Amino acid sequence: MATLSEEDLSCPVCCEIFKDPLILSCSHSVCKVCLQQFWESKGSPECPVCRRRSSRDTYPINLFLKNLCESFSVERSRRSSAGSEVLCSQHGEKLKLFCLEDQQPVCLVCRDSKSHKNHNFSPINEAALDLKEELKMKLKTLQESLETIKEIQTQHTERRIKEEFEKLHQFLHDEEAARIAALREEEEQKSQMTKEKMEKMSREISSLSDTIRAIEEEMEAEDVSFLQVPRLFLLYQDFYRFY
Repeated sequence: MATLSEEDLSCPVCCEIFKDPLILSCSHSVCKVCLQQFWESKGSPECPVCRRRSSRDTYPINLFLKNLCESFSVERSRRSSAGSEVLCSQHGEKLKLFCLEDQQPVCLVCRDSKSHKNHNFSPINEAALDLKEELKMKLKTLQESLETIKEIQTQHTERRIKEEFEKLHQFLHDEEAARIAALREEEEQKSQMTKEKMEKMSREISSLSDTIRAIEEEMEAEDVSFLQVPRLFLLYQDFYRFY
């Protein structure tokens, strides 16, 4: 099965395990999708392996090869689930290398395949160690960035609180000034009203005093003059308007 996985079970175009392999007139087999794409790119129907021209007729599926591929897939799954090691999904071999170009673990068969031609490889353990070191450095950078962001956020929060407090303080100061101004205005209005009332009372007192003097003078007059009704009536009116 291992020999078949290396030689016969890989498509010459995609270098993967055959999927619906078609058998051409030249006896070579190619994945159905790979053959269609190859012909579209070339513009002419020819075999991807030997370049022999073929017709565009419908070619039969290579059932024997398809069954081999399916059996291999079943066996590969069984081996993968039975063991603790992760096996190559294509060849069923142990993943011993790491492809630096594709950034993925590969087996020895993958290394020699066309899909990894001219690629550079590193042992799995070395690649894992290098990746861990790289991740540690990136993690350290991320942690430093996180601390910086937290510090900036704290400073921003403190600044916002200070700004809001200053706004509140200014509002209270303005409110206090407005209230004081309103109280002063009210006080001035009341003071003006009191002043006007006092002036009015002074005028009334003066008028009343004049009336009292006039009455007193009339009372000192002769009886005939005192009993002159119209004049006395006017004096009474001036007197009683204060009560």
